[in-house]
This record gives sequence, C-alpha cells and structure tokens, in this order.
Amino acid sequence: MGKISMQNPIVEMDGDEMTRVIWKMIKENLIEPYVELNTKYFDLGLEHRDETGDAVTTEAAEAIKECHVGVKCATITPNAARQEEYNLKELYKSPNGTIRAVLDGTVFRAPIIVKGIDPYVRTWKKPITIARHAYGDVYRAFEMPVGLGKVDVLYTDPFGVEKREEVQSFDKPGVLQVQHNLKPSIESFAKSCFNYALSTKQDLWFSTKDTISKIYDHTFKDIFNDLYEKRYKPLFEKEGITYFYTLIDDAVARVMRSEGGFIWACKNYDGDVMSDMVASAFGSLSMMTSVLVSPDGNFEYEAAHGTVQRHYYKHLKGEETSTNPVATIFAWSGALRKRGELDENKELIDFAQKLEKACVNTIESGKMTGDLACITSAPDPQKLNTEDFIKEIGNTLAAL
Repeated sequence: MGKISMQNPIVEMDGDEMTRVIWKMIKENLIEPYVELNTKYFDLGLEHRDETGDAVTTEAAEAIKECHVGVKCATITPNAARQEEYNLKELYKSPNGTIRAVLDGTVFRAPIIVKGIDPYVRTWKKPITIARHAYGDVYRAFEMPVGLGKVDVLYTDPFGVEKREEVQSFDKPGVLQVQHNLKPSIESFAKSCFNYALSTKQDLWFSTKDTISKIYDHTFKDIFNDLYEKRYKPLFEKEGITYFYTLIDDAVARVMRSEGGFIWACKNYDGDVMSDMVASAFGSLSMMTSVLVSPDGNFEYEAAHGTVQRHYYKHLKGEETSTNPVATIFAWSGALRKRGELDENKELIDFAQKLEKACVNTIESGKMTGDLACITSAPDPQKLNTEDFIKEIGNTLAAL
C-alpha cells in the first residue's frame, strides 16, 4: 500500500538536545513509513539560532502564517550558563515567546489520559485543558532596583498630554516592577478561548484577581464578558456548553474538587504555573499536549516539556536513556490531523488517530518509559529505553 500524500506542507521546527534525538527517531520509525511527509523545515537548534542572530525563529513563525500548521521540537531558552556552554553571541529570547508574539496565539495544554497512569487528584476523571495568555504581564515587565526616593508612573498621550501617578515613596531600598498588556492581545486571547471551547465542545472557565487588581485584571474580565454576551453566548447555548468566570483562588479550589473535562483560561503567569501543576497531577510532564492557536486560524503543536538536558548528557556519553517521547509524538499527530482537517484529507486524519492510539495501547499493554513505570498502577510494567519504546509503538501502529 502506498504512503499517504499531503497536499500542503506543515512547518517543521527542529530543536535541541534529547528532544532533537527523539524527533529524528519519531520521524524515521513512526511517520515516514506511512506518510509522504511534506514540510517546510527550519532548524531552531540553539547553534543555528546563534548563526542567524535568531532570525530563523521569526522566519519559522511567518511560515506558519502561510501554511497555517506547524510542529515544533523543544528548544533551549539560554541563560548565562547556556550562553557560556554554547558560546552564544547573546542571550536569545524564548523561541516559544517569539512565535507566540508573531502569531498572537493562545497556548492550550491538556494531559494525555492513559489507563494505569492515575491522577494524583482522585476526583479527576477527564482532561483539564489550560489556556494560557501568551503576552505581557511579568514576561514583558520592566524591573529595576530602587533606593530611597519616590517612584512615579508618567503616561504621555499622542497629543503630549501627560498624566502622572505616584506609585510608592521608598523610605527603604526596594525593587520595582511595571507590567503592561494590550487590549487587542486580550481580545485575541478571549476569542481563541471561546473558539477552542466551541470546537472541542467543552465548558470554559476564566479566572483572574479582579477584586484586587481593579483595573488591570478587571480589563481581562470585562473583555471576556463583553465578547461572550455580544457574540458567543448563543453559540455556547446551542452546543450545550457554558462560560464561567471566578477569582483565581476560587478557581483553584473548584479545579481540585472537579472531575475535569473543561478548559481553564488563565493569564500568562497563572497559566505557566497551573499547566505544570495539572500536568504533574495527571502523572507526568511528558504526557502533556500543547497547541498554540491564533484567532485567525493558525496552529502550532509541540510537547509541553523541555529538551530533557540530563538525559541528553547521558546520551552523549553512550549511556542508555528512557526518555518519554509521547508528548512529542502527539505534537506530530496533532499537526498532521489539523493538516488533514484543513485539506479534507481523511487518510491523514485517520493516521493521526492511529498514531495516538498506538502510543496509548503500548503503554496500557505494560510497555513504557521509566517516568511512567515508576508511577503506574499496572502490574509488572516493562521499562524500555527510548529507542525500544518508540519501536514498540511502531509495532503496535503496524498492527492497527
């Protein structure tokens, strides 16, 4: 039987360290034997980002706008130690942050549910999807240390009219942070959340702390509410789903008592923290999907974890690793499925479904990587190294 053809390409973004090694294994063992892969390739490995002055990251993001679908390997966001290790010309920004800014996207992260990997929160029975706003807040904040004195905020409008407000009078040394956001970005975030809830037919929760932040956080609340009332309420009612707003602390308490099965929309920092909490509580950070969705219909899929640096150093020494590739496989399956949906390519959609089923079936048969073997409730799990686990998934896939 011939390979599945792809009418249009997806943007492929290679990455760093152990996930780069896994990336190649996944393509060779699980995708290329079945699909005539059609991609626009960009090397986002740290060395190549350094060679291009990080221009390659922006080029990849712009390519996603053209192709509408991308799949990304995990990448390093360098700190001072990484700059020295890789002899970098500068400390480059997070590739994920750059891509989010170019696409004006919202990140949706959801756990991969497998029998035998039981959530630590006993009430959770369905996935909880975290929707994270991808602009502003602490990630674009201005910071500085201050001594004794007074700090003011000065705003000058386009006509030169000034407005000055005192922030704090310091009688002791302190530290200052100024955050900002943009209303169009918040609107895009809200639209992406409402549209994603409709497409997945899930309830949408949104939480901030507007009782304390009566202007900044309240702006988020108002934008969500206005959009819902003016545009999305009848659509939600037609699908039998709901939109619910509450304070972030109340949301945390409700989430811990819930069964799951909904989307939880959070501001940037809250989403960053809560997505890792949800992933860990469901079992493993390596079992978390991540998709960046823009309001104008662009999608970028990736694993929700990093480059697995510790395993990569073991790999370089020739030592055996048992790195979990499932989230990276689901990034590929998600991108291929979306490409199939946009191109009305049923064969590609069906293949993506089978690839995910092969991963789940392999784990549920008792064959898994070390991170899962140490937490599974399945009897006598078989711990496999990275390569053998991918090959086992390949065997399962071939039998479907």
